[in-house]
Amino acid sequence: MTSAAPERVEAAPSQADPTVAMPGLEASAPPRRRRPVGDGPLATFAKLVLPPIALFVVLVVLVELVVVAAGIPPFVLASPSAIFDQLVQYAPQVLAATLATGLNALIGLLIGAIIGVLLAIAASVARPIDGMLAPVVAAVAVVPIVALAPVFYTLFGSTSEVARILIASIAAFVPVFLNTLRGLRQVRPVHRDLMRSYAATPSQLTRLVTIPSALPHFFTGLRIASSLAVISALVAEYFGGPRQGLGSAITTAAASSAYARAWAFVIGAILLGLVFFVLTSLIERIASRHR
Repeated sequence: MTSAAPERVEAAPSQADPTVAMPGLEASAPPRRRRPVGDGPLATFAKLVLPPIALFVVLVVLVELVVVAAGIPPFVLASPSAIFDQLVQYAPQVLAATLATGLNALIGLLIGAIIGVLLAIAASVARPIDGMLAPVVAAVAVVPIVALAPVFYTLFGSTSEVARILIASIAAFVPVFLNTLRGLRQVRPVHRDLMRSYAATPSQLTRLVTIPSALPHFFTGLRIASSLAVISALVAEYFGGPRQGLGSAITTAAASSAYARAWAFVIGAILLGLVFFVLTSLIERIASRHR
């Protein structure tokens, strides 16, 4: 009995082996991973901006229908169409009043933020300073604007903008100080000890550990302070001073029964607050990009 010679079996080239090419086919580069649809900057902008705009349009249309259908008088609620007409007609006046209030709020925000950061650093370094500042800050935080405005107008004169700037500074100072001080105290002792074990200098410790830990808290306080500065500067205009801000324009229009015009100036105040909030958020994003 003769044994059959074993047949020679050739292994078929594996498709998973990139070094073996199939007959008649040329080796090609692996396909590139395509970027998922909807991840571009335009799509991200649309996701963030379009929903609130759509909601705003729906609300405006509903309010217009309700005001017209129910016959609500203008002194109770002006129709959006009448407000828009007044906003277009008095656009130069609204812009001038918005710029005047915005300048006071901006100067007050800068002054309050700088003082708040400096005092927060001093309070975080020296406990006695913290003990002295704590009751002062608590007292400043509860002082109403309606009580400060007449006093400051008496001190600095009714034709000066100093009173409004000081009121905006006080309003901005409190959240910046409290949040920055909290951020400076968030640094854990183990992180400081680790940096000292690496022979880090005090300036390196501050730059690499303390400031990055405090920045998120500082920007949180700055965002809150930006809105408070606008509100405080606007409310201070109700109690005197030059007649060129949004608060003065709103009271003048309401006193003359021009309620749609008053709402047009309110729209200017809303846009001003949004501009301040967006700018502070943009500054935070730019500063956080390098962290």
